[in-house]
Amino acid sequence: MQTLAGFAEHQVIIQRSRFLAKAAPAASEEEALAFLAAHREPQATHNAYAYRIGPLYRFSDDGEPAGTAGRPILHAIEAAGLDRVVVLVVRYFGGVKLGAGGLVRAYGGVAAEALRRAPKAPLLDWVEVAFRVPFPEVGRVHGLLRARHLEAEEAYLPEGVRFALRLPQGEKEALLKALSDLTRGRLWVEG
Repeated sequence: MQTLAGFAEHQVIIQRSRFLAKAAPAASEEEALAFLAAHREPQATHNAYAYRIGPLYRFSDDGEPAGTAGRPILHAIEAAGLDRVVVLVVRYFGGVKLGAGGLVRAYGGVAAEALRRAPKAPLLDWVEVAFRVPFPEVGRVHGLLRARHLEAEEAYLPEGVRFALRLPQGEKEALLKALSDLTRGRLWVEG
């Protein structure tokens, strides 16, 4: 699975109606709703959308006939193999009715093209890692974290320093092994 690496948009004119798709990554439903609120165009005839975040998905036809806008946008997200993505399609009505099939093709097509053009990124599951080391090992830990381009929150305790950081799940075991080797086993992993 992949997600988007950033914002993307695509616009088409079909039978004098302007369709503008805006797509972005969304790690949570709150992020998706904030994106929709920030990018909807109140002066437009319709602001249809869909988002998918893991098993959670939502879509809206925003006044278009049922199933002709939001569902085709969601289908475009799924067909592209994307997750944690939100797509808003804004329509300015041009005076010509497209019919149900025409609307499905228009909304789904402009969303699919925006997603096709968008920069992609691998979908990473992040994990929280927290560990403690005694004071004599802190300098070595700083060096290892710096070499791996990782940033950690630090808390100073009577027995040493507690480090807490986020990293891709696939890197957790390798980091903990490297830390254990570096500190000669003087590492206490929390959780």
